[in-house]
Amino acid sequence: MAQTQPAYDTAYVENLPETMVLRLYLSRKFTEFNFGPDLPVYEPNSGLNLGVGFTYQKFTLNLAAPPSFLNPTREKDWPGFLDLQVHYYPQKWIFDLFAQFYNGYVIPDFEEPDQKYLREDVRVRKFGVNANYVFLGDRVSMAAAKDQSQIQKKSAISPTAGLEAYRVKIQGDSLVVPGPIGVETNYLRGDFFQIGPNVGVLGTLVFGKGFFLTGDFSYNVGLGYSQSDQIKESREWEIVTGYFFRGFLGYNNRRFTANINYVYKHLNLAEHVGLNPSANTGNYRFNIGYKIQPGPKFKKTYNKFNPVRILESIFKKN
Repeated sequence: MAQTQPAYDTAYVENLPETMVLRLYLSRKFTEFNFGPDLPVYEPNSGLNLGVGFTYQKFTLNLAAPPSFLNPTREKDWPGFLDLQVHYYPQKWIFDLFAQFYNGYVIPDFEEPDQKYLREDVRVRKFGVNANYVFLGDRVSMAAAKDQSQIQKKSAISPTAGLEAYRVKIQGDSLVVPGPIGVETNYLRGDFFQIGPNVGVLGTLVFGKGFFLTGDFSYNVGLGYSQSDQIKESREWEIVTGYFFRGFLGYNNRRFTANINYVYKHLNLAEHVGLNPSANTGNYRFNIGYKIQPGPKFKKTYNKFNPVRILESIFKKN
């Protein structure tokens, strides 16, 4: 049975569900941790990834790893980490999911230029979900900008609104703020939670023959909660703000695509014992892709195992 496709305004968006996009890309994902505007930033020991992937019938899979020849300055024999990010953009929706497990952080240029402060013991766990409704999602396509499984034919703009929630934990074997900084308050373990609404705007500018510039910006206000166990157990509530930015620039037609993507979430956390922490997540990528039309036998076999089709079938039955 043929899949029912979303009703896009064909004057603005060309949908290509049966076209497979094959891609080669370079990327870097990270979550940095900051304790305040005048304090140093903890950066993970992540590096530049080389990856391959594909998009077909609304499902995308990308696999990447950081080869040593692209990352000569990374610390060796360092604790491993896992950074899972899902950026899923169906018609009229923007979904971002985070499950990040970072072990070991570095403060570059600590006290003196080119001097690193190494904290292999510092661990950060971040979980989050962001959902935005795109009011004119039939005219402006985030999938065209990110995965190139569609083509944006005309410029368009739309307001967005949604909800987001995050849980962040940081822990070290010693005080998480470096001793030489000399802050009056500190802790070994911090736990943060935030939830609240957001509003924003999404727009795509189409120019030339196949060139595009897409940007999405949303601003959130959330109720934040924080606690730690240093000196005395302390719990605090606060109204906090933040923003989410997504930017895409490139070229996209029915056969070839090349683009630069950047996704960045600035997450302010509730103030705690005099510190103003934030956990900021980024994902930037350079893609080149080629589009093909798979044969009937491949389509039939793939359709049986496509995770998106399986989930859609389950939801329809329920």
